[in-house]
Amino acid sequence: MSRGRFWLLLATIGGLAVAGWMLSATGIDKVLDVIGRFGIGGFLAYCAYSLGTVALLGAAWASAAPPLGIRDSFLLFGWARLVREAAADILPFSQVGGLVIGIRLLIVRAIPTPLANASVLVDLATEMAAQIVFTLFGIAGFVVLRSGGADPDMLMTPILAGTLVMVGLMTAFFLAQSRILRIAELLLVRMLPAVSGGIADARAELARIYAQPGRVALALAFNLAAWVASAAGAWIALVMMGVKLPLVTVLVMESLIFVLRSVAFALPGAIGVQEVAYVLLGPLLGLPAEEALALSLAKRARDLVIGIPALVAWQASEARALSATRSGVTRGSLRQNCAVKPIAEQSRTEGEERQ
Repeated sequence: MSRGRFWLLLATIGGLAVAGWMLSATGIDKVLDVIGRFGIGGFLAYCAYSLGTVALLGAAWASAAPPLGIRDSFLLFGWARLVREAAADILPFSQVGGLVIGIRLLIVRAIPTPLANASVLVDLATEMAAQIVFTLFGIAGFVVLRSGGADPDMLMTPILAGTLVMVGLMTAFFLAQSRILRIAELLLVRMLPAVSGGIADARAELARIYAQPGRVALALAFNLAAWVASAAGAWIALVMMGVKLPLVTVLVMESLIFVLRSVAFALPGAIGVQEVAYVLLGPLLGLPAEEALALSLAKRARDLVIGIPALVAWQASEARALSATRSGVTRGSLRQNCAVKPIAEQSRTEGEERQ
């Protein structure tokens, strides 16, 4: 575990160095000039739009679990997805850390542990399947857009390789979900021993979810809508920065950026990888490097503005839950002492009477 944290920290520092170098090489003055066109109002509107995308992701996760009541279910899973995304993007964790925190939040809110574990596996599987669909659209669009231009092979190879990796991961994920449940249980036992659940119960929940194909299809549809909405958000951000680029072009670009980010899933927020991808891919689709890098930095700022309050609120809720647990234990101890004392006095009185 210590060695893993060391390599994660080293990779994060390397990613920050690469991002800084890209910013310097592109021209920090040019990038800041593009960002300055955004304005506070435009940036806040972009953040509000992004919250709608997170709501779609929460709906996808909620669809993968039997309903608790539609409104309560979507609100709870949406909140869990927001914290899960914030932890993965901001905290020095990989995506696994965000998943564990999201599961923990559901369990604290009285979602059964087997259901929380199984639903997140279905959510991951449908999210990967939706991303592959969106990526294939992006590859086709990239080929069409570049057919009359320069050689597109520079990025086509890693994009195709990333797509094949995702297809392989999705296939392995569907074939080995029971084993993944076991890995998830081991992680929970190590990190959150109080909330780890039985693997057999989780398998049963997984089978129950897949026995309802309508729910799985709904989760897939919501995840696909979230991918498209997230890409459209980049187009909205560019428009607010005064950059004119066709919506279809931005959708193609974002779908391929998502692939390159997914390949770097072990890095928090794909730091460094996202910046390099934008600077290399943007000019191929008509987006100058400084504007592409400005878009990447706007996304980073949005993640901080949304993610930090979410993590603070989550920590506050954890503190309240811990305080309530301790208060309950204290009250229980007092009740037990009060009950024991009269019994002891009664026993002493009966002994005196017998004497």
